Amino acid sequence: MSESPESPTPTEPAPFPPVPAPDLEARHQAVARLDGLAIPAGSLGVLADLGLWLTSLQGRCPPRPPARARVVVVAADHGIAAAGVSAYAADVTALQVAATLEQSAPVAVTATVAGASVRVIDAGLDRDAVLPGQDRYRVRRGSGRIDREDALSDTEVAEGIRIGRALADEEVDSGADLLVPASLGVGATTAASTLVAAVTGAEPVAVVGRGSGIGDDAWMRKAAAIRDALRRAKPHVRDPRALLRTIGGADLAVLTGFLVQAALRRTPVLLDGLVVGAAGLLADDLAPGAHQWWLAAQQSPEPAMTLVLQNLQLVPVLDLQIRQGDGTGAVAVLPLVQAAARLLGETASAESSGIVPVRAVTG
Repeated sequence: MSESPESPTPTEPAPFPPVPAPDLEARHQAVARLDGLAIPAGSLGVLADLGLWLTSLQGRCPPRPPARARVVVVAADHGIAAAGVSAYAADVTALQVAATLEQSAPVAVTATVAGASVRVIDAGLDRDAVLPGQDRYRVRRGSGRIDREDALSDTEVAEGIRIGRALADEEVDSGADLLVPASLGVGATTAASTLVAAVTGAEPVAVVGRGSGIGDDAWMRKAAAIRDALRRAKPHVRDPRALLRTIGGADLAVLTGFLVQAALRRTPVLLDGLVVGAAGLLADDLAPGAHQWWLAAQQSPEPAMTLVLQNLQLVPVLDLQIRQGDGTGAVAVLPLVQAAARLLGETASAESSGIVPVRAVTG
């Protein structure tokens, strides 16, 4: 009797290519240029830091002000919303998508001020396709309830990461010079907080925020949901893909791939919002050094986001206390990045203007 052939062993996902490092030589040139401007030493403060950051990522001094910034909002529903962890019903995600498309949502309104464009992607809304022609971006319909079941399958995790990478490629290939990944989804901050706790080793109560504006009862339900989801995730805390499968979601998988690919494509990213931050933790684990291509836009009041920034060694530009996950905070910071680039490139030099400190004249 012949032996039956062995089942094929699942292949491991191919590792990502090494993430390129920012251009330190260009940064050194920018530091020298900054020192030669007709201004008191250190007087531009954080604006100088932003100019140096952009210079090192663009690899040119002076840097170009970002002129084609693109916000990519990834929308998906989460099964954990059924646990009463949000101030909104699960079907509100589709309404938020509609408001963004109608340019009445906060990110769309703010984007008109900053000169950014906004794109919305349906990665996993729990309904028939809301956005025509986007079937190629949908990972699945909704995500599993993470306190009881996996959010995704292994195949769906791989597909989500692939879609996120393809989205980043589309944006860069079409001329985007700065990217703002963002999210929409009722229950998304519960999944994101659980991921942050799993990666950082934090207790559930240390990551539970008010998210959509929940009261104390919903806060306790959210804490319980994160606790139960963390128990399921415990065997996978060192495996980013397994975490996405167990306690993530379609949006988180897509955003993880997006952030990795943006770094591989040497494209600056403004990081804002807890869901994007949680995806950033996983992306930097999958592609070490990716965080060097990201700038933390603002300090979120979500406690889990503080842990994200600490782990990624990112310092937020502003303390806006914006809890919106749709990219509003990042878009609000975009004009500062644009101004910083222009200041470095257009401010008169001390030599050309004759504006020099007395000590430089007298020796």
